[in-house]
Amino acid sequence: MRRLSAEESRLWAEIARLITPLRGRAPAPVAPAPSPPPPQEPAPAPPPASAKARPVRPAPRKAPQKAPPSPAPAPPLLPLAPLERRVRTSLRRGSRSVDASIDLHGLRQAEAHAALIGFLHRSRASGHAVVLVVTGKGAGGDDPYAERGVLRRSVPHWLRLPELRPLVLGFEEAAHHHGGGGALYIRLRRR
Repeated sequence: MRRLSAEESRLWAEIARLITPLRGRAPAPVAPAPSPPPPQEPAPAPPPASAKARPVRPAPRKAPQKAPPSPAPAPPLLPLAPLERRVRTSLRRGSRSVDASIDLHGLRQAEAHAALIGFLHRSRASGHAVVLVVTGKGAGGDDPYAERGVLRRSVPHWLRLPELRPLVLGFEEAAHHHGGGGALYIRLRRR
């Protein structure tokens, strides 16, 4: 433990003097304040410069470095939109099927994220327009305060990230027969 400086000791003694101890307890002994240090004498003046002394040359100045040019601003992210009404209606009625689907049940977040990125790239390369991503609704546990549906909450966030925005045109919750709240329809951009 370090020792208190003279100023700290003085402040502590002043505060300790103002405080009343709890009933039944003796006041803590206060260490006497250390005596102030003796005043220091000023440092001796430097000797006068002699006539034969070489003049001191200032160090050569370096040219100020210019800040590297800032990179061009990133192009604005493309906006996400919900599915078109016709597509949504045909998917919900079952008159149109999804082009591809992936089930992320049982995967950890990192695994699910990597699988989703790969799936969306492959789907777009294959020319798919609408895909289904099943996240699950989240397991109900005994603990009512436990976090549920991590993927269900994370996938929409991932779809909004800059790395997937060039692929994704829009998304929304799937129809009940495709998984309802535990699945998403994703509309992909054309190549």
